[in-house]
Amino acid sequence: GIISLISLAVLSYERCCTMTRTAEPDTTNYRKTWTGIILSWAYSLLWTVPPLLGWSSYGPEGPGITCSVNWHSRDANNVSYIICLFIFCLVIPFAIIVYSYGKLLCAVRQVSSIHKGPGRRREQRVLVMVVVMVVCFLLCWLPYAAVALIATFGQPGLITPAASIIPAILAKSSTVYNPIIYVFLNKQV
Repeated sequence: GIISLISLAVLSYERCCTMTRTAEPDTTNYRKTWTGIILSWAYSLLWTVPPLLGWSSYGPEGPGITCSVNWHSRDANNVSYIICLFIFCLVIPFAIIVYSYGKLLCAVRQVSSIHKGPGRRREQRVLVMVVVMVVCFLLCWLPYAAVALIATFGQPGLITPAASIIPAILAKSSTVYNPIIYVFLNKQV
């Protein structure tokens, strides 16, 4: 899940940088692409390894068919990890996505205000893609985040195992939706 979120943030930032540059991108140089991939995986490992080393822990999630962070433990060790996890693996990636696509949309608007016609259609396509990406991100991850926060900070037993299944499936399915969005809303693909 974390690699999915971080990859979305890296892709949005890369898309913003590529589209707002004045020079033509070098399609033969893959160093920047590999750097983005390696940094995404390294950042994800940075936040998934600590439970293996004693900062929080992993355990069964929901009805016990999947494994995740132990959302139900309320000791300071676990709560501090969960707070950091939400800030660095949900809030910051989402802020990067919103910033990058917002900047991209502003750049497209500037170009389309100078050039009427095709620029206007491109602006509308980019706007639709941005809205769909952000809405899908929120639909996939906010229910899971809400259930996890309620399980961590709410009354014990408030979230039943059955109630936690759908948010977990939504979060895990985000890796399926993103390629579909790119394929159907990007004419370059």
